[in-house]
Amino acid sequence: MPHIIHLNKDKKFKKILELQERFVLAKRKNIHLHLCNSIMSQQLSIKVADVFQKRFLALYGGKNPSAEQIAATDFETLRGIGLSNAKANYVLNVCNFFIAEKITDARLHKMSNEELIKYLTQIKGVGQWTVEMILMFTLGREDIFAVDDLGIQQAMCKLYKIDATDKKAMKEKMLSISKKWSPYRTYACRYLWGWKDAPSSP
Repeated sequence: MPHIIHLNKDKKFKKILELQERFVLAKRKNIHLHLCNSIMSQQLSIKVADVFQKRFLALYGGKNPSAEQIAATDFETLRGIGLSNAKANYVLNVCNFFIAEKITDARLHKMSNEELIKYLTQIKGVGQWTVEMILMFTLGREDIFAVDDLGIQQAMCKLYKIDATDKKAMKEKMLSISKKWSPYRTYACRYLWGWKDAPSSP
C-alpha cells in the first residue's frame, strides 16, 4: 500500500500505524444521503449516530431514499425520529438543493476538492468540515486534511506535543506537519482517529 510506505517516513506516525489495521478508501453512491447522515451524526457518538440513521432509513422501509423522497417527508416526521429543528431543516435543505441543482453523483465525483467545498457549503447547515467528511468517506479523496476536526486536533497535539492554548498557532503547526503526509492525508486522518479512540493508545 503506497500510503503506508509514505506515512511510515514520519517516525512518530510510524508508531501509530503499527497499532492499526489497514483500511481502504471507497467511492460511494447516494451522496445526498451521506450528506444527510453526516448532518444527523454531528456532535453525536458513533453509537447514537447509528441509532438515528436506522430510524431515518426505517421511514423509507429500510431502503435508501432519493433526494425527492426525503424532501417530500413531513418536517414533524423528521422531528419524530429525534432530530432537532435545525438538523431536520438542514436535511431538507440538502435534498432541496440537490433537486434544484439537478445534482448527480457522477457530477460531484468529477469536481475538484476546492470546487466541492465551495459548492456544497452554499447549503445552509453544511459547513466545510461536513464536506471534508464527504470528500473523505463518500467520494474517496485521498488528500483531505480536516484541520478543524476536534479529534484530529487532540490526536496531533498528543502525538507531536503541540500546545493547544493558541488555536491559530496550533492549526498552523498541524498544517505544517500534515504537508509531509500529502498526497495521503485522508489516510493520515483516519489513522489518527483510530489511534485516539483506541482503548490502549500510548
